[in-house]
Amino acid sequence: MASTLPPPATVDIGTTTVDAPPPWADRSFFGHPRGLATLFLTELWERFSYYGLRPLLVLFMSAALAQGGFGFTRPQASAVVGIYAASVYLASLPGGWIADRLLGLRRAVLYGAVLITLGHLSIGLSGFAVSKLPFFLGLVLIVLGTGLLKSNASAMVGELYPEGGARRDAGFSVFYMGINSGAIVGQIVAGQLGEQVGWHWGFGIAGFGMLAGLITYAVRAPRTLGTLGTVPSQHPDPAIDAARRTTAARAVGVAVLALVAVFALAAAGFVSVDPQVIARSMTFVLGGTTIAYFAYIFTAGGLTTAERARVVVIFLLFIFAAVFWAAFEQAPTSLNLFAKDFTERHILGVEVSASAFQSINSVFVVAFAPVFAALWERLGRAGRDISAPAKFSLALVLAAIGFGIMLVPARALVATRGALKVSAWWLTVSYLFQSWGELCLSPVGLSSMTQLAPRRYVGQMMGIWFLALSVGNLIAGLVGGSVDPEKLAQTPALFLWTTVALLIAAVALAVLVVPVRRMLAASTATA
Repeated sequence: MASTLPPPATVDIGTTTVDAPPPWADRSFFGHPRGLATLFLTELWERFSYYGLRPLLVLFMSAALAQGGFGFTRPQASAVVGIYAASVYLASLPGGWIADRLLGLRRAVLYGAVLITLGHLSIGLSGFAVSKLPFFLGLVLIVLGTGLLKSNASAMVGELYPEGGARRDAGFSVFYMGINSGAIVGQIVAGQLGEQVGWHWGFGIAGFGMLAGLITYAVRAPRTLGTLGTVPSQHPDPAIDAARRTTAARAVGVAVLALVAVFALAAAGFVSVDPQVIARSMTFVLGGTTIAYFAYIFTAGGLTTAERARVVVIFLLFIFAAVFWAAFEQAPTSLNLFAKDFTERHILGVEVSASAFQSINSVFVVAFAPVFAALWERLGRAGRDISAPAKFSLALVLAAIGFGIMLVPARALVATRGALKVSAWWLTVSYLFQSWGELCLSPVGLSSMTQLAPRRYVGQMMGIWFLALSVGNLIAGLVGGSVDPEKLAQTPALFLWTTVALLIAAVALAVLVVPVRRMLAASTATA
């Protein structure tokens, strides 16, 4: 079988041309390629900005006008957060397509970083405006930029490990540490500034983080990534390839014009905007879109029998990942509001911001990511590697335990009619189990997408992975506003049904583990 690895990068030295070692052959970053360090740092700063901003949104929008907020109701504010976060991940699907067809992974990440930086700048400047327009324009720019950056940066991480296997899983675990390192600092710093000093101070520091990420990527990528991701997928026929690029460019132009028109109509008041109605509609639309996309790829995507089997597995992982994220992504809404209203937040006499509690999950992920990475590698070397569906099922069980724990303080609040605040340990232990679940699912899911996806669809399949996050965020946003001091009984009911849904999904997936393993083994044998 001919090698499928891309050629090594070529470097010009004077009049002499030499071949540079390919980026995946380097092991100078703790046994991993230096390119991983570049993507690690870029994602660190991007997550600093994203997670620094996100917890402030529901608190800012639901704050009274006299407190500098928008005065939205909690369900409205929570729905906006859900739509925003869902759109961030939904944009990864066209972002992957644009990278595959038009830009290549490398430029897609760069342009995405530029758009995110501009979005944060717009939000920061909204503090000087009497209109909400710059704020929501900034959210739209962040959505577009993250769609280009997020899935394609992860796809490049996968490209650094063409050999696949346990080392790729370990590389994604290291990459995931970068994500959560940025999230820790961003949530603490932006949250404390936003809640204690002023909302737009928090927004501003988040934007500074993204600017640092843009500079880091622009400087380091040429030196550490070689030619990786510089060329989009190409058709063997140059004429067909040129026509595909022209069609892609036109489609992007039409989509941008349509988005500008919708935003302008909404800003002018010609289109009525109800966040909860939009969130519900988007949930049904995304479900239908996902089914249609998989049906198209499966029937008309030119897949081999082996590729079809792997696409079926990706679809199953998508479904159960969406269930997991619907629970997990309640962190910036229901759990954030629980920290604000019902949790004792004084440490050594200093009141900690509610947003800072969001960093607990990231702290646990950074602390335990090396443990899980070492565990997966050790099991792989021993020939006892656990399949991705089995890891997903374990993740669902751990998340269910995390939400089950929250039933105790929620019921205590109802019994005392909210007269006392509960210990911060309840949220801390809940986040511990959710974080373990995340480590069993998220880095493994990222690795599985790059490993299972047909080569010509890798960017789009990474977009599909983030589409699961999109659906989960929508559902989390719709239910997240249920935490309210005026409606105490809603809180334990929310945590109970979340726990039950997670357990049902875990059992269903566990039943499918053996059939999926057999199907993949059969597809490998016929490949």
